[in-house]
Amino acid sequence: MTRTSLTQLEARDAFIPRHIGPSESEQAAMLSTLGYASRAALIDAVVPANIRRKDVLDLGQFVEPRSEEDALATLKALASKNKVMKSMIGQGYYGTHTPKVILRNIFENPAWYTAYTPYQPEISQGRLEAILNFQQMITDLTGMGIANSSMLDEGTAAAEAMTLLQRVGKSASKVFIVADDVLPQTLEVVQTRAKPIGVEVRVVPAADIEKLEETCFGVLLQYPGVNGEVRDYRAAVEHLHAAGAMVVVAADLLALTMLAAPGDWGADVVVGNSQRFGVPLGFGGPHAGYLATRDEYKRSMAGRLVGVTVDAQGNQAYRLALQTREQHIRREKATSNICTAQVLLAVMAGMYAVYHGPEGLKRIAQRVHRQAAILAAGLKSLGVEVLNTSYFDTLTVKGDAQALHAAAEAAGVNLRRIDGEHVGVSLDETTTRDDLALLFSIFGNGKQVDIDALDSDVQDAYPAALARTSAYLTHPTFHRYHAEHEMLRYLRSLADKDLALDRTMIPLGSCTMKLNATSEMIPVTWPEFSNIHPFAPEDQTVGYREMIDQLEAMLCAATGYAAISLQPNAGSQGEYAGLLVIQKYHESRGEGHRNVCLIPSSAHGTNPASASMVGMKVVVTACDENGNVDLADLKAKAEQYSKDLACVMVTYPSTHGVFEEGIKELCEIVHQHGGQVYVDGANMNAMVGVAAPGAFGGDVSHLNLHKT
Repeated sequence: MTRTSLTQLEARDAFIPRHIGPSESEQAAMLSTLGYASRAALIDAVVPANIRRKDVLDLGQFVEPRSEEDALATLKALASKNKVMKSMIGQGYYGTHTPKVILRNIFENPAWYTAYTPYQPEISQGRLEAILNFQQMITDLTGMGIANSSMLDEGTAAAEAMTLLQRVGKSASKVFIVADDVLPQTLEVVQTRAKPIGVEVRVVPAADIEKLEETCFGVLLQYPGVNGEVRDYRAAVEHLHAAGAMVVVAADLLALTMLAAPGDWGADVVVGNSQRFGVPLGFGGPHAGYLATRDEYKRSMAGRLVGVTVDAQGNQAYRLALQTREQHIRREKATSNICTAQVLLAVMAGMYAVYHGPEGLKRIAQRVHRQAAILAAGLKSLGVEVLNTSYFDTLTVKGDAQALHAAAEAAGVNLRRIDGEHVGVSLDETTTRDDLALLFSIFGNGKQVDIDALDSDVQDAYPAALARTSAYLTHPTFHRYHAEHEMLRYLRSLADKDLALDRTMIPLGSCTMKLNATSEMIPVTWPEFSNIHPFAPEDQTVGYREMIDQLEAMLCAATGYAAISLQPNAGSQGEYAGLLVIQKYHESRGEGHRNVCLIPSSAHGTNPASASMVGMKVVVTACDENGNVDLADLKAKAEQYSKDLACVMVTYPSTHGVFEEGIKELCEIVHQHGGQVYVDGANMNAMVGVAAPGAFGGDVSHLNLHKT
């Protein structure tokens, strides 16, 4: 009898067969059915020899497999290098308490986090109802007619709102005005998205919006502003509408439980994010953005919409609505390239509103606002200058910024960095009385004030005319599930109406090959990862940045590319970023006129939608009867548009799951005519370690990391 050695018993690769699934005998049976003796023989037959890797994929320190326990220990060591502080930075990101019933039964539940886009409503009723809750929450709080099922973040929501105004507005202007107190990261995204479509973005002082005289097609306002000020924009909106301009308002959802809804004072579109509704900071993501608008603009908005209908038996049911606006149908004529957005996080935010109800949300908002008012009054009593005259949860304070940041960080607090003479302080759901005392000590050199005495004197610190009077969250769903057992049963009943990977395989294509193992999900909720603010100082995010550097190195090794960015928030945004890189490459060579993008007719609709969004001209190339790229047609069109050819976008393996033989020749044809090759990496999981797009002719790719 052969004796097993200790080395063999210590094998660390047990996770791989558990994660992949089929046993050796099951694999042998599948291979036999296909007529191959081994996996290697199958790969030899399926993947063209001229693109196969000649080397073994080198993942550096991670080349050897690790056990789940070892991998978790490695991640724990990285997490321990992050420093969790009390972040009062604000700027769109706030501390929040995730209700434990939501944490355990949604965020950590594979019945929710492994489900696929609800294209098939009959197996998606639970999730569709949960998303409808989110849409109703956004519609109510913003005072608008309709909201979509989520956006990727506030920045892209604002950019999509800008293009929405272009589509529905009557102004011929190409100017878009942004108030100077808009979140800086939102401004940057808007500027990036405006340039390729010929829109000029101008930044104007928020105080001057009311007397704005220049012609524009739209204006973006922040409510409250990044520095905390709550401005009364009612007269400004009337003035803008009279001049033919439309208005986007980026609004804080928690503030809207106390402040007048933008829809009540004339906003045409309202955008923002829902992170502070129970979604951890997570170093900036992910979290669900939102976009709401007037009902008459619904056919021009971006993103998915859930609607109410009836099934074959006449029962009420839910389904995706108005899909003819979207990229998978309208392709280059779509309203946006966005597909499924941050649904899991939208579900969490919607359920946060279900859990608390309107009274609970308002109580949280009142507490935060009262704390801000007490802080402002206390600072003034200590001789500290507070610049705000009207605010909800954020104050701008004058003082020696360097000294204040040093004192705050020594006390375990992060303040917002503005300039040398000002700092920002944002309070949130997690702020306590002890935190207020700590802030008084920081700003007052150890002095304290009587919080209860201040509490009896302070008043609401925003214009009385902006106090909310309209009702919100009146639907019974937001009043029915406030007991723990009721909420638990509600979440379970919805999950039971859905089909996810906790029950069975979902045979809807490569997008579904994405079961995240339990051990891979566990670190997401560790405080060292989940409670880090995206604008925390670098010395507090060492572990995060080290992990990101390691991941980038592994992905570069797997793809054959020189560099990678993990910033895009979705495959659609990866496409957009990659196409901008190609444009910049051509501009750097004095060939900025190149604007033709060749796209095979078999491509996913996001490809032509993304190309249109960056201002490229989409030229469709033919496919044969099996769905493979017709190289003769592609070559003819590359020759026809040779002097203007920017790129080709090709998915590999194809959307049909085929490793097409001519991929290397395709790359060579496009390069011969001065174009670049964009290899859509949606199916990259099918060739990791087997072939690398950067090695067989690809210049740019995006990867959908949830699949690989």
